Amino acid sequence: MILADKIIMLRKRYGWSQEELAEKMQVTRQSVSKWEGAQSIPDLDKILRLSQIFGVSTDYLLKDELEDAEYSDHVEDTYTLRRVTMEEANAFLSIKEFTAKRIALATFLCIISPITLFLLNAARESQALTISEALASGIGLIVLFLLVAVAVAVFITSGSMTSQYEFLEKESFETEYGVSGMVRERQKQYRATYTKYNVIGACLCILSVIPLFIGGLLSEDGLILASMLSITMLLAGVGAMFFINAGINWASMEKLLQEGDYSRKNKQRSPVIGAIATVYWLLVVAAFLAYSFFSNDWQNSWIIWPVAGVLFAVLMVICNALDRKER
Repeated sequence: MILADKIIMLRKRYGWSQEELAEKMQVTRQSVSKWEGAQSIPDLDKILRLSQIFGVSTDYLLKDELEDAEYSDHVEDTYTLRRVTMEEANAFLSIKEFTAKRIALATFLCIISPITLFLLNAARESQALTISEALASGIGLIVLFLLVAVAVAVFITSGSMTSQYEFLEKESFETEYGVSGMVRERQKQYRATYTKYNVIGACLCILSVIPLFIGGLLSEDGLILASMLSITMLLAGVGAMFFINAGINWASMEKLLQEGDYSRKNKQRSPVIGAIATVYWLLVVAAFLAYSFFSNDWQNSWIIWPVAGVLFAVLMVICNALDRKER
């Protein structure tokens, strides 16, 4: 028995029309009609969903030689899944579009927060300003903590605005008919912007080191070097804003489509990986602050962050490999 006949037989077994099956599958009735007429074959994701809906194995659906289906005790778990309406999907995308700009700005503030500290200390050492080391460091640290505090407040408020949609990232769900089509259309329209923002962000991050090189070639004066470093951080911060804004908007659409990093398969990954990432960055922050305060070497301690970023990528590769092995 071929797949088309099995779909017809199983659909009729549960008393569903083609329209009802199409709604459960989140496709059009014409798609179901083509499957049953052997005019097209469902892709792998749709085969998995058919298996869940009908309560049969994928082997039974795919292997023509298997005539007798082994039914499960219950028909697909997706009946218990939360259903996302068109209104909820539009509200989620609108909120993420709004918070993306705020989170990008907050990240920019974190990146540029040490600039005042660098400039004041460099100006003091070059005698451009006649202030004490304690005053220069004090003002610089006050500005740093104020900017970080504003950024943290933005992160928290943005998180609270989207907290009701956390299940989209962590749990499997259903969407009403038409939601997937709407999201795919918006994703198609946004693709050009997504690509442009990533190109701009990448170029700014790459070019951001040029002022630092120029400063090193033109002068050994600490104030000039600190100024060039500040420009480097500003450019990198702007580049990060483009990356984050584009990434959040794109990820919000992937969450609704359950694709990419938010596919049902990836949602089943061990929560331990997330906990490891959180603990890792908390330790990095603690190490950065501890070293900087005790050594008072704020001008050089920033190197901790790029090193930590590289080590984090290695750590995640190892964790993901171990997670796949366990499963």
